[in-house]
Amino acid sequence: MKKPLIGITLDNEDKGGYSKFPWYAIRHNYLHSIEKYGGIPFPLYHSNKNTSELFNILNGLVITGGNFDIDPKIYGNRSSGARILKNQRTNFEIAITKKFLKSSKPILGICGGAQLLNVVCGGTLIQDIKKNNLFPINHEQKNPRNETSHKIEIISKTLLAKINKKKFSKVNSAHHQAIKDIGKNIIISSYAPDGIIESIEHKHHKWCIGVQWHPEFLITKEDKNLIKNFIKNTKK
Repeated sequence: MKKPLIGITLDNEDKGGYSKFPWYAIRHNYLHSIEKYGGIPFPLYHSNKNTSELFNILNGLVITGGNFDIDPKIYGNRSSGARILKNQRTNFEIAITKKFLKSSKPILGICGGAQLLNVVCGGTLIQDIKKNNLFPINHEQKNPRNETSHKIEIISKTLLAKINKKKFSKVNSAHHQAIKDIGKNIIISSYAPDGIIESIEHKHHKWCIGVQWHPEFLITKEDKNLIKNFIKNTKK
């Protein structure tokens, strides 16, 4: 059996820092966590010219996070608690995600990728957790990203619960926005102690999960189970 080819969305930056010209970037562990469990990571640049061709050759999709927000106008909100917008990236991620949602090919949204998945399905976002949550925990953790910072409660009978067979888990956290109103055919699969939605699933798709944390760090057994199960289902 051939190893599955997994599309992973890149981040992008304007000139400066690494290069005098605009450049793409991705953290090492996004790629190597896929390789570790039998997939071949395939970084995706931001262009809508070849989304059909890319979709045809890919077996699965990882929508990554990044230091930016989805333009609130996309989900019908004129006010903005958004910090940085990267519309070309967002437009590409929306286009490729829509193609995967029409198929049975697995989709994993990570952090901002979970938020994008919800928005694609017609949902909305909390634009700044600290301004909209009376009793927030720190979702932009101060300790290193390769450590966990808070627990989540996993809802029974969800795909996430079936994968991990646990009610509680601990996660790392690096986001100032979160899912507000869930999109069409989206269900919630876990919460943080302060009520913030930590993960979602598409109830009609074969394998479609969005998580607010970063399982690619492979900190916990549950993180490893999630990536492993994702890759396993791209082979079917």
